Amino acid sequence: MIQTTHPKEERTFMMVKPDGVKRGLVGECIKRIEQRGLKIIALKIVRPSEEHARGHYPGTEVWLRGMGGKTLDSYQKYDKDPVKELGTADPLKIGEIIYGWNTDFLTSGPMVAIIISGIHAIDMVRKIVGKTLPAFAEMGTIRGDYSVDSPVLANLDKRAIHNLVHASGDPAEAAHEIEHWFSKDEIHDYKRAEEDIMF
Repeated sequence: MIQTTHPKEERTFMMVKPDGVKRGLVGECIKRIEQRGLKIIALKIVRPSEEHARGHYPGTEVWLRGMGGKTLDSYQKYDKDPVKELGTADPLKIGEIIYGWNTDFLTSGPMVAIIISGIHAIDMVRKIVGKTLPAFAEMGTIRGDYSVDSPVLANLDKRAIHNLVHASGDPAEAAHEIEHWFSKDEIHDYKRAEEDIMF
């Protein structure tokens, strides 16, 4: 697990998913990160195997139930029947279905893996990318400006939500994802020219 001691050195992981790569939004994502004063300390384009893609996600029962619960909330909000469309209303089973769709999506094309460093990097990057569901992502965020997909449509099409990017949600998730996608020799720290002025 990677730990940092100084607030300026907090690290997080961000992924530009295959839909973001195919739409030519990698540069826009990087621009928004760097304009915020955050540093990109590792960057690579990857086409993961199914096993590696599955390892990105926790895959625990708690995580699966959480994914299933969010899906059920969307179905209720939009007056859809999960049993009719997914064959079940069990959050665990729905989570397992979505896990499979997410894995299929990550392996559908190249993606870009990025490690970002800076003050409150985890919260800042989450703020830049916007809420997970595009319909609730604020304008001015990556998802709010460029993503229009819906969980109801994605589930109807039996696929993952195309929401362009992923960003770690907390320090434990960031540590897992950084270690999962990068080796230590792929991470490069440096001082940005304006750091002494900004902080």
